[in-house]
Parts: sequence; structure tokens; C-alpha cells
Amino acid sequence: MGTTSQLVWSMLFGAIGLGFFVYGKKQKAVIPFLVGIALFVFPYFIANTYLLVATGVALIALPYFVRL
Repeated sequence: MGTTSQLVWSMLFGAIGLGFFVYGKKQKAVIPFLVGIALFVFPYFIANTYLLVATGVALIALPYFVRL
């Protein structure tokens, strides 16, 4: 991690990811479950804060557009 903002954004996306993960597991919904896992993991691989936020927002929006 680099800056404080990256840490805060990572924690926020991790908390939202926990919500998606629990929802996907209880409802047996694949997309929210996988998005939850992705929201946990992706901040470790992205160092740029703007790219981190853009990727996080895209992942959060994904279950609303992709339904299986």
C-alpha cells in the first residue's frame, strides 16, 4: 500500500465486498459471490489510487448489469 487514501478505499471496497460475498453465498448467486471475492483481492494488485477507485466502482456496478 502506498498512501492513506489507498488504504481507506481498500477498506471501503473490502467492506462492500463482504456484503456482496455474504449475499451471494446466502442467495446462491454466482455473480455477487465472485464480485465479493474480487473486491477483497483486487486492491493488493493496483497501486494507482484513481485506477483503484475506477476498478472498485466497476466491480460494484457489475452485478446490476450482469444477471445469471
